[in-house]
Amino acid sequence: MSNAYLVLAVGATFVATALAGMRMLVSSRNRRGAAVLQGHLQSAGIDIGMQDADASFNARVVSPAMSRLSALVSRYTPVGIRDSIAHRLALAGNPRGLTAEMFLLIRFAFGAAGAAFGYYLGVKRGPYLLGAFWIPFMAYGGYLLAGNWLDKQVMRRQDAIRRDLADMIDLLTISVEAGLAFDAALLHARRAMTGPLSEEVGRLLHEMQLGAPRVEAMRRLSERTTVEELRSFVLAMVQADVFGVSIANVLRGQSQELRTKRRQRAEEKAMKTPVKLLFPMICCIMPALLVVIVGPGVIRISHLFGPVGP
Repeated sequence: MSNAYLVLAVGATFVATALAGMRMLVSSRNRRGAAVLQGHLQSAGIDIGMQDADASFNARVVSPAMSRLSALVSRYTPVGIRDSIAHRLALAGNPRGLTAEMFLLIRFAFGAAGAAFGYYLGVKRGPYLLGAFWIPFMAYGGYLLAGNWLDKQVMRRQDAIRRDLADMIDLLTISVEAGLAFDAALLHARRAMTGPLSEEVGRLLHEMQLGAPRVEAMRRLSERTTVEELRSFVLAMVQADVFGVSIANVLRGQSQELRTKRRQRAEEKAMKTPVKLLFPMICCIMPALLVVIVGPGVIRISHLFGPVGP
């Protein structure tokens, strides 16, 4: 009987070892294939992070719970508001992988936190002035706080795109005049530069590799930004592609125009500087100068007319 148990134990150990080895072999092959695929995507300008086989607690518990709660919140949100938030997130570059549903959940959470703080401030520790009115006031403030953060992300990303556009068009012009095709020039610019504009160009190339026509991919690029210079550049390239105009000449003209607009924006900001300095000059610098300049004279005059005080 003991020999049978021994044989059974040895057999079970052998089977378990074989299954573990097969599992490791299949896993290594899958990882190798995923690494090869990621290498091809990175060569095309697309960066996709590799996920570990053993997911963290955040990926196993927190993310699914957030997805269910965000779906519940978005169910009672009008479609127009959801589409507007999705467009703003696209303009901001989808920071931290946020979706419209998750942002709605974050807004709801900020509003609930603001309401709780308003209850603590106006009722629990009160009654202060206005009392319970602090609850909706702070809730609305928390709701606006999340939207303000998203608007700042949009402005920061669009300003970065506007700043890098002239340099990228210069690089495209040099590459095309050196003999590269326009798609190859875009790929070279994607690899040579970093930032939001480089990410948008990488997405453009990815859409073209998936089979989208160049004209449609570039039009979608202009829809993902509010930079007028980029939209005019996309329009010029679309017209050059449709009518067969020389791309090198179009790029040269766009580069000169962008340089002129950049210089004009710098001059405009320089002209606004004195107006912006007027308020701190009057409120902060002028009183100090007045005390330093007029103060000694006031003291001497007070000594001439007699001692100060009774």
